[in-house]
Amino acid sequence: GGGKGLFVLAGPCVIEDYDRTLAIGKRAKEICERLGVPYIFKASFDKANRSSFGSFRGPGLEEGLKMLASIILLSLVKSDIHSIEQIEPATEVLDILQIPAFLCRQTDLVYGAAKTGKCVNVKKGQFMAPKDMENVLNKMKETGNENLMLTERGFSFGYNNLVVDMRSFPIMRSFDYPVIFDATHSVQLPGGAGTKSSGNREFVPNLARAAVASGVDGLFFEVHDNPEEALSDGPNMLYLDQFEDVLRDLVAIDKIVKG
Repeated sequence: GGGKGLFVLAGPCVIEDYDRTLAIGKRAKEICERLGVPYIFKASFDKANRSSFGSFRGPGLEEGLKMLASIILLSLVKSDIHSIEQIEPATEVLDILQIPAFLCRQTDLVYGAAKTGKCVNVKKGQFMAPKDMENVLNKMKETGNENLMLTERGFSFGYNNLVVDMRSFPIMRSFDYPVIFDATHSVQLPGGAGTKSSGNREFVPNLARAAVASGVDGLFFEVHDNPEEALSDGPNMLYLDQFEDVLRDLVAIDKIVKG
């Protein structure tokens, strides 16, 4: 934050299997290192917010954290927590605790996460005005934890659609904490495929360029070697083969904006 260069959080939506998850993380890290961008690995051990009961959720808390504990050798690691019961075991492994968008108003969850002293990233709810995220920050600041970040991931707009309001970035940056743009979830079409979400990944580069031009501190991407095979969020994930070209443009724009 504070006008420094971009950092990137990237990885598959959910842990599908250890080898593939690790391979995606290694490739994403190599790309970021080539472009001089600090890299943080991201993958969920559990995806509790699913369109249908039968949707793939991941390996779960215990097995998922074991995998992430090994992946920490690769880079800093971030993953979602969904309940106060998950905070303690997650804190033993993760560098960054992420609060999913639909849970950003859950006082006990955000307060409990911040109380650990770990870095906490809160995604702005699809139902929240950017100004309202200051209240979320204030809940966490009650613990004395200043290692906090906010993420924009789009606002609900009509049926099965999201829209990104670029005013959100300067508004949330005015709170003096790093602001991240979730470029892939922002093109998601929630529930757009009936029993699962759909998405428009072709718009990821456009929105990411606009967000960087607006002065965001970090970018969040879900990436996969073959999104068509992905067990979660495939339609809005970015192909790993496209990741470097997209990121190179973003680094160039960021240097102009913050130069």
